[in-house]
Amino acid sequence: MTSPLRSVTPLVFVTGGVVSSLGKGIAAASLAAILEARGLRVTMMKLDPYINVDPGTMSPFQHGEVYVTDDGAETDLDLGHYERYVNVRLSGKNSITAGKIYESVIRKERRGDYLGATVQVIPHITDAIKRAIDEATQGYDLALVEIGGTVGDIESLPFLEAIRQIRTDRGAEKAVFMHLTLVPYIAAAGELKTKPTQHSVKELRSIGIQPDILVCRSEQPLPDGERRKIASFTNVPERAVISAVDLDNIHKLPMWLHAQGLDQLIVERLQLGDRAAEHADLSEWIDVVDATEQPVDEVTIAVVGKYVDHKDAYKSVGEALRHGGIRQRTRVNLHWVESQDLERHGAAQVLAGADGILVPGGFGDRGFEGKVLASQHARERGIPYFGICYGMQAAVVDVARNLAGLEGANSTENDRQTPHPVIGLITEWRTRTGEVELRSEESDLGGTMRLGLQEQRVKPGTLAHRMYGKDVVGERHRHRYEFNNRYRTHLEDAGLVISAKSMDDLLVEMVELPGHPWFLACQAHPEFLSTPRGGHPLFVGFIRAARDCKVAAAGTAREMETA
Repeated sequence: MTSPLRSVTPLVFVTGGVVSSLGKGIAAASLAAILEARGLRVTMMKLDPYINVDPGTMSPFQHGEVYVTDDGAETDLDLGHYERYVNVRLSGKNSITAGKIYESVIRKERRGDYLGATVQVIPHITDAIKRAIDEATQGYDLALVEIGGTVGDIESLPFLEAIRQIRTDRGAEKAVFMHLTLVPYIAAAGELKTKPTQHSVKELRSIGIQPDILVCRSEQPLPDGERRKIASFTNVPERAVISAVDLDNIHKLPMWLHAQGLDQLIVERLQLGDRAAEHADLSEWIDVVDATEQPVDEVTIAVVGKYVDHKDAYKSVGEALRHGGIRQRTRVNLHWVESQDLERHGAAQVLAGADGILVPGGFGDRGFEGKVLASQHARERGIPYFGICYGMQAAVVDVARNLAGLEGANSTENDRQTPHPVIGLITEWRTRTGEVELRSEESDLGGTMRLGLQEQRVKPGTLAHRMYGKDVVGERHRHRYEFNNRYRTHLEDAGLVISAKSMDDLLVEMVELPGHPWFLACQAHPEFLSTPRGGHPLFVGFIRAARDCKVAAAGTAREMETA
């Protein structure tokens, strides 16, 4: 049984072997960037083998960042790589998990859609996977589809079987297999070892997939001898054995892969010569690398979070901060700070030397007081402050306690008995006529968040308006708690400026403090819309403010020394 949806979009399937975390997402995104630079319309997709429906309720320590798309889908962080490298806006269709596939098949079985037939992995699960691929990739010149995990993982088998079937159904000119492997360097022997790659390809071939291209990750470029050896043992043409070395700047990868002809291999195999430009225009990426490697200034930004031991939890934040520096040739040094350390040792000690302070999103009460202390420290010392999501809520609590005199102010997420719930579930402070008020304990962790791209109106004359240069902007959201409107007037009287609100005027989107060098906090997640080539207005402005404050402080110090 085959999928009723027949897409003609050529596909590049990206698999991995030997070990995980080799960088399939970055490699796939870099290839997509080169193909886009040749004038092709490219999209990307991630197939994850875990049984969770999506990563929304998974631990950041285990899974890393939950990336959010315009339509509110909670996805794997690799979709962030895709959107940062390719000029395409992805959706929930571009992120498929085994859980999502099984859920859809079971739902159909319960409805009786299979007319009493025995539901099996083949053909029902594999057909569902093929349909999902078709639906996400139609209408493009080509699509890159990354399969999560490594070859040999039992949970990946249905996905690998599905892509094997697609290749059989469509032929080699419509589907290409690109396999990423590790070629380790053994210091004791003083040589690169190709055997892990050979075994990985053998495993892949045992399930009916012969790779067309091998991308070999290694510490140093593959010598010609090793390249020939790998080609001979894996039945892959020598020119299709691509060396992916550990680069000091990941933005160099598109140029590195292009120099080895990877994009040309894809164009030839998928017969895209009539659509693709003869040469790739990588000038934007060259400019990014040049700005990164030849900065004229540098700043240190303290990122005060709850999951800093696992920096992938803040992947987009870290990237967006660096992008903000790229736009003005400023190197951004990230100082990752555990928010609980501020509670233990004090903000002055922990944040010493920071030119700017960013407090990112998060959930739960652990470390929240440290985030509040970070806001207070930045506010009182005149250090540029950027609060994102939970970082905005921490700033609101700081202002409520320390400027508005609301002792004990807090978020109901952390203190249900707080006398001043300046942050709470919308159902805790707003009840429409005839509507029964809901309590937070009724919230379903997987279904009550405000998610996806939403427009907001920016107040003229504010810092936010100067940063965006627009009256209306759209940003992606992922949060459950909101600014409590019952405290709007009280906090505004204390000096807080509400600089952006939802289009219906109901929800506070951004706040700031006038008279401060740069103090802005937003409920949304602007990091999800930042790219190395374009940056994001808020991150660019924040880094500029941090740089200017650093320069001003240095000037003041010199004057004092002279005096």
